[in-house]
Amino acid sequence: MRRAAVIGSPIEHSLSPVLHNAAYAALGLDWEYTRLECTEAEVPALVSSLGPEWAGLSCTMPTKHAALAFATSVTDRATAVGAANTLVRTESGWHADCTDVDGVVGALREKGFSSGANGVVLGAGGTALAALAAFAELGVKSVSLVVRDISRAGEAVETAARVGIEAEVLDMSSVDLAVLAGATDVLVSTVPAEATAPLAAALARAPYVLDVIYHPWPTPVAAAAEETGARLATGLDMLLHQAFGQVEQFTGMAAPQDMMREALAAELARRG
Repeated sequence: MRRAAVIGSPIEHSLSPVLHNAAYAALGLDWEYTRLECTEAEVPALVSSLGPEWAGLSCTMPTKHAALAFATSVTDRATAVGAANTLVRTESGWHADCTDVDGVVGALREKGFSSGANGVVLGAGGTALAALAAFAELGVKSVSLVVRDISRAGEAVETAARVGIEAEVLDMSSVDLAVLAGATDVLVSTVPAEATAPLAAALARAPYVLDVIYHPWPTPVAAAAEETGARLATGLDMLLHQAFGQVEQFTGMAAPQDMMREALAAELARRG
């Protein structure tokens, strides 16, 4: 039996096992995908202890930076983002990638976004960095980074430069978000739902919106987008698309996307 898992802390509520086990079953593979509790400091020891039956690991917080540092080979986009959510077993060790980029690209394309010159990203954390790399793949040339603390946007600015995007940093407390969103082609919000409540109507003026938060649902941004008619992609869409990429890298086979969607929907219904 081949094995794979999601690592992180806390990990008990991860939906990744639902997606991966549904995929392996649909592909006819006798594989097992589990959850492994793991802190950032524990990544080297845990991954080193895994036997040859292990095909790959999904890495969630707080293990993504450590996974990148541990890997023996790394994709350009994982280097650009500065984090890896995927480790794949190779003959020479472990290969790191960031399919979070696939998550953003796939979620937006699924809702009809194909190209645009300008983008907006709210937040400057790890998901925001993946969004910047995704924007580069989608052809976005310039991005407004809207943050609550400008002093913490340095890493995001560096990522933008690495992927060839011109970035400006704006203070969330002083920018006119309605004007900014109305003038952009696509907007990604990575900030908590409660922080977007007073901003939701303004954010939903963008024609395409990705709100990476999916619990509790609907988020303020999702509710506002329904009223304005903005094309809304969700964190669950992103979760699916990043998992498609992982399944394909782990198995070398095309991800059974419909089966994975159905499994996710069933699990969400079960959880209420």
